[in-house]
Amino acid sequence: MIWIKFLFFVFIVFVLNSIVKLLLRKILKIEKEKKTIFSYNHINELHGKVDWTIRITSMIALIVFNSLIIIEDYSINLLLIASFFYIVLDYAVRAFFECKYSQNPKQYILTTSEGVLFLVAIIIVIKFDLLIKLT
Repeated sequence: MIWIKFLFFVFIVFVLNSIVKLLLRKILKIEKEKKTIFSYNHINELHGKVDWTIRITSMIALIVFNSLIIIEDYSINLLLIASFFYIVLDYAVRAFFECKYSQNPKQYILTTSEGVLFLVAIIIVIKFDLLIKLT
């Protein structure tokens, strides 16, 4: 039953994200960009290199944190905190490159709002120990 509540929470976050993006597009008249779901969507070559550096570094860090959680019995909140910093870095880099180098510089507003919503969701999960109750 707890997993259903957690999945419902994730669903609410994604629906809220979609509503906020839609409202911001309408209010600020931001053009919708065509993006495929699992593509990399890099603004330029430098953005691609920086993004892949962040991804590889965060992957290594998450593997280390997972092993600490499993072997050393650390709290799962360690993984959430690492994810928090990854989201901050990833969305900040994407927003910077969209603002400086994109053909549609207002797109950074949507990226920033999406990042902030995901960060708020992680803070809520940590604050209310939603993942602790799942284990």
